[in-house]
Amino acid sequence: MEESSEGDAGGQNVKEEEDMQTMPDITEEEDVEAFTHADVLDIFEEGLARLVQDPLLCDLPIQVTLEEINSQIALEYGQAMTVKVLKADGEIMPIVVVQDASVLDLKKAIRRFMELKQQREGGVRHISWKYIWRSYNLVFQGGKLEDDRMRLKDYGIRNRDEVTFMKRLRRK
Repeated sequence: MEESSEGDAGGQNVKEEEDMQTMPDITEEEDVEAFTHADVLDIFEEGLARLVQDPLLCDLPIQVTLEEINSQIALEYGQAMTVKVLKADGEIMPIVVVQDASVLDLKKAIRRFMELKQQREGGVRHISWKYIWRSYNLVFQGGKLEDDRMRLKDYGIRNRDEVTFMKRLRRK
């Protein structure tokens, strides 16, 4: 039995080699169309615009990123959660993080959210995140989220919970 299976495999390899020999030679220049960087970006943005028309993704902005699409899909499948971060000016930032995210993951997601927001509004300013985290705390139900390595769920934070961005008080 082994001989026949080896013979079949050998026959298959011969067949594949014959098929490859009969294929016309195609040079890379003929196979690939020349696109400029701008053309590729336009094609990509058109594809993203079509994706955003899907009911699952319709809440996303027009200039959506692949990261935002993946986050929305993860939310739909229960692999991520939305944490509402309340700023002092009353603005609520819906931040998407994975279910087992740490406080550091939340801070990185807040930073990314703010960077995307600035890009979309056209006014990109430099923000010193080192200063922000020295001057502000994230607070949930009166408790500060101080340990960056601790998981949000260990603080009791679940999907759609609200975390406050609060100015630190100076100690004298």
